[in-house]
Amino acid sequence: MTLTTVDLFSSMLDFRPDGEVRSGVRRMTDGGADSWQVAAFHVETDADVHADHWEVHPGGEEAVCCLSGGVRLYFRAAGEGGAEEMVRLGPGGAVIVPRGLWHRLELDAPSDLMSITRRRGSRQERRTDLGD
Repeated sequence: MTLTTVDLFSSMLDFRPDGEVRSGVRRMTDGGADSWQVAAFHVETDADVHADHWEVHPGGEEAVCCLSGGVRLYFRAAGEGGAEEMVRLGPGGAVIVPRGLWHRLELDAPSDLMSITRRRGSRQERRTDLGD
């Protein structure tokens, strides 16, 4: 048996419905229909977390975990004129983002984050409130 270590900051783990786990290149907006991806990210600036974009995962919920540092997750208002909601995470904190809920991140400090979700069908959309 050959055991291989995986650097989660440069790749991802793909958990498949048959119980198999594979490592591979991180794919932010695609994945197997029934597989879950686990990936870790070291981020220094808001640009590293695409703070200028909303993202959504229609294929499943997403667990966003803060391993170190601090992050704010914003959730897009459901209706016109509604207010965004925000959750702040510190080290060891996590939030479960419901399936299909548009969300974005901003940093409080350089951070290590972990994401667990089904990526199939995931999309990003540039924010329109930035005035550029």
